[in-house]
Amino acid sequence: MLVDRVRAGDKQAFDLLVAKYQRRLMRLLSRLVHDPVEAEDVVQDTFIKAYRALRHFRGDSAFYTWLYRIGINTAKNSLAAQMRRAAQGEADPDPADSYSEDEHLRDINTPESMLASKQIAQTVNAAMDALPLDLRTAIALREIEGLSYEEISAIMACPIGTVRSRIFRAREVIAGRLRPLLDMPVDKRW
Repeated sequence: MLVDRVRAGDKQAFDLLVAKYQRRLMRLLSRLVHDPVEAEDVVQDTFIKAYRALRHFRGDSAFYTWLYRIGINTAKNSLAAQMRRAAQGEADPDPADSYSEDEHLRDINTPESMLASKQIAQTVNAAMDALPLDLRTAIALREIEGLSYEEISAIMACPIGTVRSRIFRAREVIAGRLRPLLDMPVDKRW
C-alpha cells in the first residue's frame, strides 16, 4: 500500500517506508560493511536507489526483500570501491575499530561468566567478519534478520540449496572458532 502511495507521488509514504526498514537494513549492512559511517552511507544510497527504481518494483516479492537485495548489491559495490581505494594506497580504517563493547551477552552473574560471554561474543563477531561476503550475508539474513530460506534466496538471487549450503558453511566456521572457548570436542555437533 505504501509503495502504491509513493508511486502516486506521496513523498511522506516513502518516509514511512524508510522509517520502517532503516534500522533493519542498517543492522544487516553494518555486518557487511564494517565501517559504521560507510554503512550509514550505504543505507542512504540504498534508499535513494530504491526510490529511483520504485517504478520497476513489480511486487513479485515482498518490498523488504527487494530493498535488501538493493542494499546488499550497494554494499558489495561499496566494498569493491574500498578495495580499489586500498589498492591505490589510500588508508583503510582498521576493522577492529568497529567492534562495539556494548554487544556483549546479557544475564551474567560472575566476573568469570562476564569475561566468557564477552569472549564468545567477540569470537562470533570476528568469525562472522572473517567470512566471505556471500556466507556472511546469508548467515546475517538468517540469524540476525530472521528471514526464511526462501526470502534469502530471493534477496541473494540464488537457489535455496545454495542458501542452505552457505548458512551451513558459515555455522561450521563459527562453531569451529567457538569450540576452544566452550571446550567442545571436535567431533561433537551443535
